Amino acid sequence: MLALQSIMSSWQIENFLTVRDGRLQIDGVDAVELAREHGTPLFVFSELRIRHNIDRLKKVADVIDCPLKLCYAAKAMSTMGILRAVKDAGCDIEVNSGGELWKALKAGFTGDQINFNGNSKEVWELELAITNEIYAIQVDSLYELSLILETAIRLEKPANVSLRMVPEIESGTHSGLQTAMLTSKFGMMPDEAFRAFRVYADSPHLNLNGIHLHIGSQNPDPQVYSAALVKLFDAMLQIFNETGVKLKHINLGGGFPVNYLRDRSHVGEFPREQLEMFDAGFEPADALRDAWAAVSESAEKENAIDLLEGMTLMLEPGRSIIADAGVCLTAVRNKKDRPSSDSSLVPRHSSPQNEVWLLTDAGFNILLSMETYKWYYHLISAERAGEPHDFPYKVAGPLCDGGDVYFDHEGHGRLPEHRFLPKDVQPGEVLALLNCGAYSLAQGMQYNGRFLPPVILIRENGTAELIRKREGFEDLIASDVNIKD
Repeated sequence: MLALQSIMSSWQIENFLTVRDGRLQIDGVDAVELAREHGTPLFVFSELRIRHNIDRLKKVADVIDCPLKLCYAAKAMSTMGILRAVKDAGCDIEVNSGGELWKALKAGFTGDQINFNGNSKEVWELELAITNEIYAIQVDSLYELSLILETAIRLEKPANVSLRMVPEIESGTHSGLQTAMLTSKFGMMPDEAFRAFRVYADSPHLNLNGIHLHIGSQNPDPQVYSAALVKLFDAMLQIFNETGVKLKHINLGGGFPVNYLRDRSHVGEFPREQLEMFDAGFEPADALRDAWAAVSESAEKENAIDLLEGMTLMLEPGRSIIADAGVCLTAVRNKKDRPSSDSSLVPRHSSPQNEVWLLTDAGFNILLSMETYKWYYHLISAERAGEPHDFPYKVAGPLCDGGDVYFDHEGHGRLPEHRFLPKDVQPGEVLALLNCGAYSLAQGMQYNGRFLPPVILIRENGTAELIRKREGFEDLIASDVNIKD
C-alpha cells in the first residue's frame, strides 16, 4: 500500500499540483470547480509555475562568465495572457513568424527583447522586424540574407542578424525534434556562414552580430550542450580570424527537457529510447556549467579567451518554461465495454474478454503531439485524485479519426496501451492531463467543427483569470466569406 501511495503522489508538485479533499488543486484552486464553471476541455496555467521555471533557467547566469539573454520560445504557447506573464517574469522572447512578432509587440515586448527565427520568412515579416529594430533576425540561408539586405536598403535602416548553422549534432530526442542534422530543414552550412561574414562584415546595412544553432527539443543527454557550445565557439573563432569580427552574441537555442514521467506507473511500458526521452530531467544550469567549462578550456588553448569577454549567451527555451505549467481538464463523455483483440492486453479487474473504454472531450485537435509524435501526457482523475489509480482503461478522444486515442493505435508500443484511473469511472467525471502546456493549444484546430477551449491563468495571488474565451458557433465561420443565412 505504501508503494502504491508513492506512485499515486509522485505526479504532485509542492505548492502547485496537490490534492485536497480528494480533488486536484492547481495553485490551491479546485480543478473540478474550474471545470464545472468554464466547461471542458479547459486549459489551466499557473503564473507561479511559469515564474518558477523562468527563475530556474536564469540560474544559468551564475555558471557562465558572460551576460545571459533568456528568450521564451513563443511557439510553445502564445496566448496573449501567457506572453504577458512571461514578460512580467523578466524573460525576453523568440518568435517564429510575423504573426508571433506582432503578438510579441502587442504584448509589450520591445524590439531589443525579440529574436526572430524561421526558415521561410516573407518580405513583410522582415520589414516588421527591421522597422522595430529587433535584437536579431536568425538567418536561415544565404538567399534569405540577400532578402534581408534588399529590405534593409529599401527601408534605409540596418538589420540586426545572426546566422543559423547546421552543426551535425545528434541527440537522443524524437526524430521530429532533431533540428541540428543535415536531414533537418533548418539553417545553413558552416562554410556558407563563414562566407557570409567575409562578404558582409563591413556592410552598413547588415549588423552581423551573432551565430546560432539549435540541437532540438526534449534532449535527454546534457552533454550535447557542451558539444554544441564548443561548435559555436570554434565558429566564432574562425569568423574572428578570417574577418576580425568579434561577435556580440552566440545563441544555443533551447530544448531543455521536461520530466513527463514523474508518475512512475507506466515506466515499464515504454521502449528504452522513449523512456529516456520522456523521463529526462537535468538542471539547465548544470548542463551549461559543463558546457561553459568546455568552451573556456578551448578558448584558453587557442589563446582567445578575450573573445568571450562582453559576449552574450542567448537561450531560447519554450517547453521547459510552459509544459508543466499547463493542465488540460477533460470530461468523460462516453463509456463502453469492448472485446479485446489480444487476450494479453485484457486489463486486470475486467472480464476475461472485455476491456473498458472511456471517450473524453479532449482530442488531438488540441493535443496534436499525442498523434503526430506519440507524445505522453500523464492522466489522472481530477475528482478522485487521492484515490488509487489502479484500474486500466482504453482512453480516446472525440474526433472522427481512428488515431484520436491516448495510446499507440499503430501497435508499435510507443505509448501505454491503457491508462490507470480509479475504478468505476463514469461519464461526466473530470480528468486531468498533466504537463501539456507546450505545443498543445498552440497547435489547436477546429477539426470536426469543435470549438477551441478557453484558457484560465491562475495568478500569483490565487485568482483564476479567464485569458482566452471558449469559441462558439460564429467562430467556426468567422473567416468564411459570402455566407448566406
